[in-house]
This record gives sequence, C-alpha cells and structure tokens, in this order.
Amino acid sequence: MSDLLWFRTPAPDWFEALPVGNGHLGAKVFGRVADERIALNLDDVWSGDGPRTLTVPDGPAVLADVRRLLTAGDQLAATERTRALQGPLVESYQPLADLLVRSAGVGADYTRSLDLRTGIVAVEYSIDGVRFRRETYVSTPDQVMVWTITADRPGAVDLELSLESRHPVRPSVADGTYGVVGHAPSDLTIEYRDSPDPIRYEEGRGIGFGVALRALAVGGTVATSDAGVVVRGADSVTVLLSAASTFAGWSESPGRDPLVALRAAVATLDSVAVDKLRERHVEDHVALYDRCSLSLGAGQSGLPTDERITAVAAGGNDPDLVALTFNLGRYLLMASSRPGTQAANLQGIWNQDRRPMWASDWTNNINTQMNYWPADLTGLPECFDPFVDLLEGLASSGAETARILYDAPGWVCHHNSDIWRATWPVGAGGDDPVWAMCATCGVWLMAHLMEHYRFTVDVDFLRDRAYPLIAGAAEFVLSMLVDDGERLQFIPSTAPEHHFLLPSGAKASVDLTSTYDIWLIRELFANLIEASAVLGLSSDLLTRAAAARDRLPAVRVTPDGRLYEWPTDWQPSEPQHRHQSHLYGLYPGAEIDPERTPEWAAAARASLELRTAGATNGGWTAAWLVALWARLFEPDRAAAVIQDYLTRLVSDNLLHRDGDIFQIDANFGMTGCIPELLLQSHTDLIRVLPALPSDWPDGSFRGLRARGGLSFDVAWKDGALTEVVVRATQDGTYRIALSADRVVTVTLGAGEQRGLVRTESGPG
Repeated sequence: MSDLLWFRTPAPDWFEALPVGNGHLGAKVFGRVADERIALNLDDVWSGDGPRTLTVPDGPAVLADVRRLLTAGDQLAATERTRALQGPLVESYQPLADLLVRSAGVGADYTRSLDLRTGIVAVEYSIDGVRFRRETYVSTPDQVMVWTITADRPGAVDLELSLESRHPVRPSVADGTYGVVGHAPSDLTIEYRDSPDPIRYEEGRGIGFGVALRALAVGGTVATSDAGVVVRGADSVTVLLSAASTFAGWSESPGRDPLVALRAAVATLDSVAVDKLRERHVEDHVALYDRCSLSLGAGQSGLPTDERITAVAAGGNDPDLVALTFNLGRYLLMASSRPGTQAANLQGIWNQDRRPMWASDWTNNINTQMNYWPADLTGLPECFDPFVDLLEGLASSGAETARILYDAPGWVCHHNSDIWRATWPVGAGGDDPVWAMCATCGVWLMAHLMEHYRFTVDVDFLRDRAYPLIAGAAEFVLSMLVDDGERLQFIPSTAPEHHFLLPSGAKASVDLTSTYDIWLIRELFANLIEASAVLGLSSDLLTRAAAARDRLPAVRVTPDGRLYEWPTDWQPSEPQHRHQSHLYGLYPGAEIDPERTPEWAAAARASLELRTAGATNGGWTAAWLVALWARLFEPDRAAAVIQDYLTRLVSDNLLHRDGDIFQIDANFGMTGCIPELLLQSHTDLIRVLPALPSDWPDGSFRGLRARGGLSFDVAWKDGALTEVVVRATQDGTYRIALSADRVVTVTLGAGEQRGLVRTESGPG
C-alpha cells in the first residue's frame, strides 16, 4: 500500500491533518465527524502591500570596507560591517480561512485516508446504523475544492457550514452563494523578532481575498445566510469552494477591493460542471502521479500509517514505509506547485499561522532548492515551472539589488525571498550575517535550470528561459571577483549559517572564498560554457568566465584528510552543523565522485563522518545526508538516516515535524534523495542500483528519470536485478552500469525502449 495513508482516528491537530491542493488553493483536512475543520490557504495571500524599496546608502563603499578588512585578516570586523548592507525583513505567508462543518453524532467504525494516486481524502464512519462517506479534493482543471458527503440512508445528511479566518473578514451572500472577504496584514513583523504590534491591518492596504462557497444537495433543503449554510434532510451534499486574491504580481501593489476577488471566486464556481468534477480531477492527477512510483515490498502495509511509524520507531523494518514516504513527496509537489501558481514555499502551500516559522518564505541557501530536487527526477517537469517563474522574478528584482549594494551588473539573490521578491540581505542591520550575507544563493538556484535542461533536453527552455538567467548570474559573479595576485577571490563569502571561531574565541562568519562558493562558482561557469555550446553561442562573457574558472581558489584538503570549509581551517562553532555546504561538490553538485576523483571523495567522506558523528539530525539535513552517503556508495548509512528520520521527524501523516515546526523541504528532499540509492546519472556513466541498502532486498521502481532524457523501470529480488527497461526521449548513446563489473553501451532513438535485463523472476 505504497499509495495510501490511512488512520482509525481523526487528526488531533493541524500537523496531523491530511493535505490536498492544486498549487493555488491548499487545504488540510482534519476528518472530524461532528466538528470538522478544513484549514485553507491561497498561494498568493501574504503580508505586505507591494514591493519595497531598498534604501541601503553607500553599498559599494561598505563592500570596499568589508574587502579591506578581510584582506587585512579582520574577519570579525568585516562580519559586523556587512550588517550595513541589510535591507528590510521579508513578509510572511498567511493562512486564508477555515471551512467548518458541524453535524451531530459520534462516529463508529471510523477510517480516514489519503489516496496519493487519486488525490482524494476520504472519511468513513457510522452513526446509528447509517454509513457516511466524505471526500475532499482540490481540482486543478476546475480550480475548486470539492467536499462531498453521502449516506446509505435517504435524508440522513444534516449539517451546517461556515467560514472563519484569523484575519478580519465580513460575510457576503448572494444568489445561494455564501462567502467572506477580508485582507491579509499590510505589515507584519517576522516571528523571530519582538514587536509590541507585530501584526498590523490598515484599511485599504494589504492583499485582499474572497472565499466563495456553494452547497448543492440531493434531497432535503439548503438555506444560506450571513451565518453560513444549513442543510437538512439531504441524501447527499456537494460543497464547492473557490478563493481568489487581489495580488497583482510581485512588482505591483495589490488591488484594494476584496469584493473583486470574491467575484472572481464566484465566477469560478459558476464555470464548473459539477457532474464532471471528480472525473476531471482524477484524470489530471493520475496522469502526473502514474509517471513514477517506488515499491519496496509489503512491509507492514496492512496497518494504519501511524501504527507503522510507531513500529519503525520501536526498531521494526518497514521498507514499504520508505516507498510511501517517497510517493508522498511527489504527491505534495503536485499539490503545491503547478503551472501558473507560486513556487512551493517553506511549507509548500499549507500554513495555519500569521507569523509562521521563518515567514514560511523561500529560503535560498538550500531549502528552496531542496523543494525541487524531486521534480525532474520523478517525472514532474510541469511542477518545476513555478520555480522558474520565481527565479525570473528574483533575477529582475536582483538586478536592482546588485546595482545598489555592489555596483555590479547581472543580478544577485541572498538567502531570503518572499512574494515581493526580496533579494537583498535581510534584517535591516539586526540579523546575523551568518545567514543574511550569502550573495551566491542565486548562483545555486541557477544550477537547477541547467539540471532541468539535462533531464528534459529542452533546447527551447535552455535558450529562452535558462540561459539569460545563468548569464546574468555569471555577470554578477565575475564583477565580484577580486584578484589577490594569485587567485580570484569572491569577497565576501560565507559557509551558510555556520560560524567559525577565531583564535580569540569570538565567532565570525564572513571571510574570503569559502569552499561552498568555490563549488558554486565553478559549476556556474561550467554551466555557462555547456549552455553556450548547446546553443552555439560565443561571447566575451563566455571567454571571461572560462578564464576566471581556471583562476578560482583550489578546493583543498586539510592535513588530516578533510575538505576545507573556509580558506583557513578555522575551528567550527558547531562541529555537527546542519548545513553540509562544503560538500556541495558531492551533492547536489557532481564534481566529486569516488571513481573519478577519489582524493576529493575520501576527503568528503572524512568530513561527513566528522560532521555526523553523534549528531542529531533535523529533517532537511537528514534528506541531504541520504544523497551524500548514496553518492559515496554507503547505502546502509543512508538507510540508517532514513530510519532515524521516520522514527523522530515525521507526524503520523508522514509530513515532516520537529516539535511544532513543519518544513516541507524535508519531505521533498527525501523524495529527491532516496532515488540516489537506486539510479545515478550525474556523471557520463548511468548507474543502476548503485547503493542498494541491505534492508531493501526486493523492490521495483517505475519512471525514474536520468539525465539525457531517459527513464528507467527496474526491479530486483534478493538484491539482484531482475528487470531493467530504459526509454529515450532523444537520440543518443549511453553508458549504463548494471553492476560494478558490467557496463553496457546502448544507442537509442527518440521514443525507443530497450530491455537490458529480464529474468523469469522479473515482472512480466
């Protein structure tokens, strides 16, 4: 049951509620019988009242001061001086409203489930001998949430519907449609900052929204008023819900009248064909979901999901729970990132707090990137599209930031962004430069564009959308390189969120070029060279980037065999730090490989062993570690990380949870990193089952993608391959390793498939 989460009780809190969504409208379904709550979100309802102006005075002069201090070896003073480059804090993603459904009775024989393959949450129960079934889903084709209830006795459905919000709202009722309108805060102080008035609403400012609801009953009566909707004596009820906002784009102030949003929501309700809703939703959902799947044996799949997690925490082995985790990540990306929507943020599209942790924003020093690790790899290129939209907005905004702060061409993005496309170091002088002063976040983001091309081989995408952004990032980096007489240094530089200790014991974070930045800049320039070759381009930019790449600082190994993290082997402030940024070249980069670069690989292993010895991982850190160990061909170490993750770091619904913190990057990261154990294509050799954990002796996957436009269906039993089928979308010749001592060379035409392994025990 790798596609089904199910439970015997309702969700006790928001964290445990089951998610549905279409990238624009999201919901968490609690599954309560008498007092149901469905928590709603809309992807473009954020705090704030339009784009802000960066007013940092004398940015280039501050940059010159920082460089002078670093050249003189005063890292502490340089770190503090960078605070003068900080702009405003980001705004925060907001909850929308709650749909409340009240009915009488106590349910018996209760089940609650989420079918990942259909995208439908179902709740079934009995009251006084009547069997009820509820379904909830959010349709992408029709842009509505649908909630239905049926009963096996006519006239048994009685319920009351209403909408509530954390924001000030007022009801609006017309022609049988019930709704509310309101505004998000016009200004909000991020959760980690104290403020006497942290959430501020101002009349006529902020993003407005409207939520429209319509109940359609078979039999019985329906009455609509300002208090909501009352249904009595129905055989069944279908509730349609739509929402819209006055958000007008990241570079514009939002519309001022929330009634405009409500009218848009009502128009959506008017446009749907109710009898086709479920069919259209399932058809759309299955078409994406069925492109890829993972199965790792039966495990404990007959038990409810929460009981399976408990069994794993007690030391049990349930490989199919890993497969369910993988499949859930794909489902979540489909539900939170579709063409035309905002990109999936730190919580996807699900958030219940007005001041969510870290603003539920886009955090660009790994978290935003990790959200999209599964997209191409698992056959969801459409879900990648909002990410590209985000990057194009950041590049446009970031061009102004590069000019104001650094007097630089091209564009820059630092570690935090919001719907208004903030690209500067955030904090207004009050945030720690250890995270704020990371000027190469945009460089990392550019790697995703090149990877998207490698998976899809879409030359039009590379030419029209990717190359201009990659070139702009390269222009910025080239302008920031400082010739120290031997090497070109990127100054200032950090290892994201990790301080080092100076001999005095003081903590600093800004230095000359960190190993993290070396990997990123090497990769950026290599990507520019590769893209130019594919597109047949030559330019002065290309010439300068190629020459500069050869003059970057070398990636060095310490005398005791580790990779340097900073240019000096400073003592780290946290030896078990959550970021593995100096290992970027191993994953998600591709420069470190045990077979091609054994010295670097050995140093990466030594660094990783030191970093993880005795460490207690967080969720997204665990995901990253899975891929790092997989790239080093350490499958059982990766499997141990996954086991620990499922033991400590998930809710009963397998969504990441660490105390009262939910970050969806962990879910996406696991889905993106588990495949590294099963299929690797980051070098010129495609490896099948390169790092299969011993706890996964039997299994199969279908539709995992490899770079070069390939997809693979693979099965194995007792650790040995029983089937390998490869499909090509492009003409090409590929080297494929089926084992350590068996490499085959395969030439395929576009649309051709080839069976490389098939035994009698393999699937038919």
